[in-house]
Amino acid sequence: MTSEQDFGAAIDPSYSGETGKQTLSVWALTALVVGSMVGAGIFTLPAAFGRATGVVGGLIAWAIAGVGMLMLAFVFQTLAQRQPDLDSGVFIYAKAGFGNYIGFLAALAFWASTCVGNVSYFVLIKSTLGTFFPVFGDGNTVQAVAASSVIIWLFHVMILRGVQQATGLNTIVTVAKIVPILVFLFILLFAFNPEVFTANLLGGEGYAEPLWQQVRNTMLVTVFVFIGIEGASIYSRYAEKRSDVGVATVLGFVGVLCLLVLVTMLPFGLLPRAELAELRNPSMAGALEVVVGRWGNVFVSIGLIISVLGAFLAWTLFAAEVPFMAAKNNLMPSFLNHENAEKVPSRSLWMTNIVVQGFLIVTLFAQNAFTLALELTSAMSLIPYLLVAAFALKLALTRETYNNDPSRNRELVISIVAVLYSILMLVAGGLEKLLLAALILVPGTVLFFLSRREQGLRVFGFWELVLFTVTAIAALSGLYGLWTGLIAI
Repeated sequence: MTSEQDFGAAIDPSYSGETGKQTLSVWALTALVVGSMVGAGIFTLPAAFGRATGVVGGLIAWAIAGVGMLMLAFVFQTLAQRQPDLDSGVFIYAKAGFGNYIGFLAALAFWASTCVGNVSYFVLIKSTLGTFFPVFGDGNTVQAVAASSVIIWLFHVMILRGVQQATGLNTIVTVAKIVPILVFLFILLFAFNPEVFTANLLGGEGYAEPLWQQVRNTMLVTVFVFIGIEGASIYSRYAEKRSDVGVATVLGFVGVLCLLVLVTMLPFGLLPRAELAELRNPSMAGALEVVVGRWGNVFVSIGLIISVLGAFLAWTLFAAEVPFMAAKNNLMPSFLNHENAEKVPSRSLWMTNIVVQGFLIVTLFAQNAFTLALELTSAMSLIPYLLVAAFALKLALTRETYNNDPSRNRELVISIVAVLYSILMLVAGGLEKLLLAALILVPGTVLFFLSRREQGLRVFGFWELVLFTVTAIAALSGLYGLWTGLIAI
């Protein structure tokens, strides 16, 4: 076997050395879902929940998020079976259901959320190192940004030279993610104090927020950690069987949900809520240090750094893929539909990392860089999620692809719940996050304009023009909010 074939076989046993084609089993697809969802966010959850809620509010938030995201998982399952020819990522569903401009906005929002999410990785890494090297602070100092910039462009050069199979790091990254988390849960089970847990039930001493406010505060955090649920859908063209895509999505989601609930609830039996809220990121490391001492902090921190660097490489490749595939589908200009000699979408990669670098510089001026990146990523990713759910609802309402299929009523209910959940999450995130998202979507529309001009087509239809106008007004409102201090970053 050649070195390429050896590498392919190492990634997946079903790799065909003769054809160069990879197929993924249902378990491999499930691993992609889990790997996409379990990233940096889970390491920050103990403090994030401590700031937002008590035990009861947290459980209610997980129940709402669990049902809502499970419905989204079922939506991906449904669409994988009913629209087997749509293999270009989540944005293609928006295009198929609602036209070119909305498909473009879905692609742009998803790509931008990935870029901002990558920035959150670096903020978290430097915040972690800040525990040991104070010069990095909370991840948003000049030194932290400079060090992060070096890493970004080192990875950029490596990818350009042909590192296209980021899943080659999958084994190391998965171990680095899962082992510290399992050790954390095992130790906290033995350190669990029922009295402390009971005191935190309704919010904890010193907190007087109503329960509904606690739930609202928690909801957007839950969205961020579920990003990646579409992992199997993205790689659907490699599935051995089309039905495996939906099964893997649901299996991966259920497994990760169980992990997330334990990671957020067990710390309430370790420390009072006020002390949990004060833990610096990664708060899982600080919580473990309370029980076992300094080595616990170091152990989790090392696992997090390895995990996040591996995740950054994978998500950078994914981020570069979105504009590339959008250009192939005539939603972005043709210059992005370009691969270098190593089959890397190089122009899309350049655009991606330049944007990541820009967002990273913005963190210098953000009061809480990681929280801002988390919330903005959640808001941006919810836009394509909402459109995917709306497409499934449209199919059920119009009976397209059903032909008297008795499953229509069930899938109609699922899609309605998924749409309502996505809208609820957008509202829970706050209007200001949507206004900040509009500040990205409006100037980004120039890519759509260039694409339509290349094809000699009219840029907007009537309703597309209305949508662009509304988005532009939202962007101007966001800009005014930043200028006047009404929106704080």
